[in-house]
Formats: sequence, structure tokens, C-alpha cells
Amino acid sequence: MDSPIEGGSPPLFPIHQRLEGAVLKKPIPFGNYYLLERINVGGMAEVFRAKEYGVEGFERLVAVKRILPNIAEDQDFIEMFVDEAKIAVQLNHANIAQVFTLGNEDGAYYIALEHIHGRDLRAIFDRRRNGGEPMPVSQACFVTMKVCEGLDYAHNKRDQAGRDLGLVHRDVSPQNVLVSFDGEVKLIDFGIAKAAGKGQQTQAGILKGKFGYMSPEQVRGLPIDRRSDVFSCGIVLYELLTGERLFVGESDFSTLEKVRNVEILPPSTYNRKIQPELERIVLKALAKDVEDRYQNAIDLHDELQAFVYTAGEFYSRKDLATWMKQEWAKELKEESAKIASYRDIRPPEAGGPSKPSAPPRRSNTISISKPAPKRKTAPPPIPG
Repeated sequence: MDSPIEGGSPPLFPIHQRLEGAVLKKPIPFGNYYLLERINVGGMAEVFRAKEYGVEGFERLVAVKRILPNIAEDQDFIEMFVDEAKIAVQLNHANIAQVFTLGNEDGAYYIALEHIHGRDLRAIFDRRRNGGEPMPVSQACFVTMKVCEGLDYAHNKRDQAGRDLGLVHRDVSPQNVLVSFDGEVKLIDFGIAKAAGKGQQTQAGILKGKFGYMSPEQVRGLPIDRRSDVFSCGIVLYELLTGERLFVGESDFSTLEKVRNVEILPPSTYNRKIQPELERIVLKALAKDVEDRYQNAIDLHDELQAFVYTAGEFYSRKDLATWMKQEWAKELKEESAKIASYRDIRPPEAGGPSKPSAPPRRSNTISISKPAPKRKTAPPPIPG
């Protein structure tokens, strides 16, 4: 792979076309950051591990999520992305990844958010499945309870005037739940998923692969509320307990039909260790009628908590951290060494061997700890 900054400083906009998911040979200046390696890419954005610099030697690792060029051409989407990012930054909870900054670098909108060293639930699900066993009941309940805590906080978030923000995640899925090597459980893409659901030109590409985690009302295009997130959380819990995908068809259409009709086999069909009380909880979270479902994420949390106490399925953050470090011991050692090497990278003005051949370009960055005033009124929300 050619170095993205050899022979001068080429445009940063087509970075995704030049990288192959590996560590960059040289750090790429991007606004107030150095992009160190691309760690993920999806239909909407690419995510880089990056280093942020400030005054008096301040520095920290962050994740920089940059909107892909094909999405950046959709002005309506960008306006909604910016509006939702300003909402997401208000969320400050232990089980939600913190958003720090919204910026625009050479026409590419991005957000900088908390760097979480770990794996997403999809990788954990696959690791367990490849091992021939689903996630233990105690671990699955613990992780789901932490997701519920983050959801409940967001669902009840109010603005400075005391008005309910009415936040709905709309994309609760294993890919959007991160588990750190310290045993932390973090929900990501709050608000961003909501903005993604409104896009016109990019909607199919963004939603592809996530149909299996939608609620029936979401599939039907009906107005949705927090109970839609509860259903999606129920899907995640079902899959962790069984080691099987719940709603998956031969095509997107068949998957949508399975969700629409809520075609579910009891989880104990796949895992006989699931007790009747836990099965009842899972199936209530997955009720087709929203009125029969848990009305709040914290209600699902509380019933899971009561179950683990009664069944003796105790689990803690320490237990999760121990398992994560053991399961990914080799990868953790390699990644920790890589992260340690990033400490030697100096900011542009400091010079040194790690300094790139050209200084960072000028950027337009907005710290959204305090929402910036809007230039025009944001479009009204579009259901589902």
C-alpha cells in the first residue's frame, strides 16, 4: 500500500480509496488530529483511530468517524447529520460512547468520539458461535442490562429547557454495541442512526444488513418510539443466548417479512440452559404489539436483574474484562504495543521524525459541547 502522504500532501477526501484497513505508514494530518489507522468502514462512514493534540502537551486517542464521499454529496443528509450530532453530544452516560466534536475538513464532515479499545458484539457473537457455544446466560444478561441502562438514559434525556428530546436510537444491533477490554459496554451511533434513516439517496445502502434488527413497526414505516429500541434490544439478547440469528432470510425482502410477522422460535429451542423465566422475559421484549412489550428499556433491565439474582447468574464488569482479555490475549498484546507506539508521534509544530511532509490543512471545526447556532431550521423528523 502506497503511503497516503508520500510526495507531498494529496487530497484527504479519497482516503478510503487508498487504504486497505491497515496501519498507515505515516500519520495523516486531518484537522486537529492525526489519522493513525482505519479500524472500520461501513455504508455511511469510515472510522479511524486517531490522535488529538491540544495546548501544553495535551493529547489523547480518539475515534474519528468521517462521512464517506458518496454520503457527503447528499446535502439533506448532511444537515440532519449535523443536527443529530448536536443532540448526541449532550448524551453523557457510562454506557454510551461520548461524542466530543463535530467538524468539517476539506468538505468531509466528521465526528470525534471516545476511543474504546475492545470488540463489538458482532465479533463477540461470532467468536462464541465459532467455539460451538452461545454466550453464557450470566454474560448475555449483564451485557444486555448495560445496553438497557444506556437506552433508558437517552430515552429520558431532556434539553436545557426541560423538554423531552424524544430520542430513539433506531439501530440497536451488535455492530453498535462495543465491549472494551476493561469490561465496559458502550452503545454507539446515537442520533447518527436516526439521521441515516432519513436519507433519500443513501437509505438503502445505509440500512442494508440491519433489517434483521428492526422492529415490526419500523419495517412498516409507522411512527416509532422507545419501544422500538426495546424490541431491537430483545433481538440482541435472543441472539446472544442462542448463538443463532433471529431474523435472517435469503434476501432483504424475506428478512423484512420475518420481522413484520415476528416469526420467532422460543430461545430454549436452541439453548436448553435458558430457564422459563428468562424465556418469558425475552419473548415479552419481542412482542409484536408494542402494548404487550416492555414499555421502557429500564423495565427490561429490571426484570433481567431480578432474574439473575433469583437464578444466581451473577456477573460483573470485572468478569467481563477478564474474559475479554483472555479470549483476545494475542490480539490485545499486539494492539496494545501498537497503541503504545503512538505515544511517540508528535504534533506538527513539535517536529521530529514522525512529522509528515506537509502541515495539516485548515479545517472548520465546531466543538459541540455547546451546540452551535443553526443557520437554518432543520427539517422535521421523518418516521422510521
